[in-house]
Amino acid sequence: MTQLPIPQHFRSDTVGEIWRVPYQDRSSAARSWTKQHQLIPTSQTQSNIKLLLIDVQNTFCLPEFELFVGGRSGRGAIEDNIRLCEFIYRSLGKIDQIIATLDTHHLHQIFHPIFWIDERGEHPQPAVTTISPEDVKSGKWRVNLEFSNEAPEQLQAYALHYVQQLSDGGKYPLLIWPYHAMLGGIGHALVPAVEEAIFFHGIARSSQASFSIKGDRTLTENYSALAPEVFTNQFGDSLDREAPPTNCCKNDGLIQQLLSSDKLIIAGQAQSHCVAWTVNDLLVEINAIDPALAEKVYLLADCTSPVVIPGVVDYTAQADAAYQKFADAGMKIVRSTDYEQIFI
Repeated sequence: MTQLPIPQHFRSDTVGEIWRVPYQDRSSAARSWTKQHQLIPTSQTQSNIKLLLIDVQNTFCLPEFELFVGGRSGRGAIEDNIRLCEFIYRSLGKIDQIIATLDTHHLHQIFHPIFWIDERGEHPQPAVTTISPEDVKSGKWRVNLEFSNEAPEQLQAYALHYVQQLSDGGKYPLLIWPYHAMLGGIGHALVPAVEEAIFFHGIARSSQASFSIKGDRTLTENYSALAPEVFTNQFGDSLDREAPPTNCCKNDGLIQQLLSSDKLIIAGQAQSHCVAWTVNDLLVEINAIDPALAEKVYLLADCTSPVVIPGVVDYTAQADAAYQKFADAGMKIVRSTDYEQIFI
């Protein structure tokens, strides 16, 4: 099957805006699209091609929200999502399932300002404050105990353990982020244009989209959709109390879902953080089974952008280095227009 046309309802000039998806209208249009282009339900195909969309949410993808991923162009996520929507519509007959992750946060989490205070009782400035092991040891930043019922010395010891684990593990240092992707808020929702494309695909191909929550643990960051930054506390106990330390905190269900695909296509935000960390964790899982499996992973390089805060941080080099690592491992770095290369 060749590429399909883009449905008339898609408007690229509204990808950077908030609006309500007209579900019933899109449902009717998708059923007509199925007949017009003779699309087959995914249950009747022999293929298993999955599209993983990482954190394509308002909080990261719209300029007026908290953590807009503008990249160096300043319009990164908007331009990425225009291309992503077009890719979904044109590849409607090839993509069997769409999986979307949702970064999900609460007020009191280790990377939010309210978690920390200084000697004056002030909270750290988001987006510009990093907290190192030395900062915690010196008392420059201490845990805000007003939100906790735990023993003060234990929680403070965990805070030091946490930032030390990041440093020792070669992770990004703890950056205090603005409140974002707050559960129940509009920033947590998928970008309407992408949500609409996912819904349209589901009706047209009789395919149930899958949604995976990430990032809701209080005491760790969770850039990767597959595992958190830190797994255990200062005593070696799992941060997931029901899980043994050997597999604590891993999203085993999602890992198996991804590994079961014949081809796995990945896009989303941000390239330097949640995308890179997710793909890196996936590569670890692949290497533990069969390194050759990396060849079935396709990264849409023009549907993702790195974190760039002008005058503060620029993670473009880190994103490029990560993608080079993935390419060296056998993953395919492609563009959304490389239809024949992806679906040959």
